[in-house]
Formats: sequence, structure tokens, C-alpha cells
Amino acid sequence: MHTFRKKYRVYASPCDPCPPMTRKTYETPPQLYMGFQPYGLPQYPPAEALCLGTLWPALYAPYQNPYKDKHGKGGGDA
Repeated sequence: MHTFRKKYRVYASPCDPCPPMTRKTYETPPQLYMGFQPYGLPQYPPAEALCLGTLWPALYAPYQNPYKDKHGKGGGDA
């Protein structure tokens, strides 16, 4: 399954004073996976495009904090 969120394992030294996060994540923008912008892509209406930050739905990728639980709590510094 294709996802914009990637994960990697963090090196944990045996001398670390605190237990580290074992996995970290980052997001890649959708334009990395679009070789060129084809003609005739659907577009948002201008007012909605201003709110979302892009005119094309294919290039819209909202950021979702992976450290928050499903109830919206948590999300401290990573």
C-alpha cells in the first residue's frame, strides 16, 4: 500500500541515558511521486484552494501528527 509517511529505525547507543524512540516517521510530499503534471487535472474551487493551500487535489496532503492518539491527545516534541 502506498503511503506518504515513511518510517526508519533509530540507532540506540548502549550509553544513552534515556530510552530513545525506536522508530521515527517523516512525510514526503505528493509531487515527488508525480513525474509531471498532466493536463486536465481536477481543481478545487478558488476559495477552497486558498484554504487548503493547493489548487489540485492530487497535490493535497494534510499533515497528521503520528504521535497523537486517535482522541487527539499527546503529540509532544519528537
